[in-house]
Amino acid sequence: MTRSDLRLQASLREEAERFAQAEGTTLNQFVNVAVAEKIAALRTGQFYHERAARADITKAFKILDRAGTAAPSPKDLLPPDWDEEAGRRR
Repeated sequence: MTRSDLRLQASLREEAERFAQAEGTTLNQFVNVAVAEKIAALRTGQFYHERAARADITKAFKILDRAGTAAPSPKDLLPPDWDEEAGRRR
């Protein structure tokens, strides 16, 4: 493992130390996990961006056109308290 000096704002460091202590870990481990989570999130976004660039919209619409005409089964229906606009329950 390599050593790196990291400058944090005092308030940010204090809060990170509080969270690290609450999780029973060191500040170093807390920062390592936080950086790993951020990298994972960025890689995920990059993956979907690259995947979307390879998409064939015409082919996707052809697949959707093959959908059947049967009504959805009761277990596939949205619950009555579903907020369509928010995409979640009310």
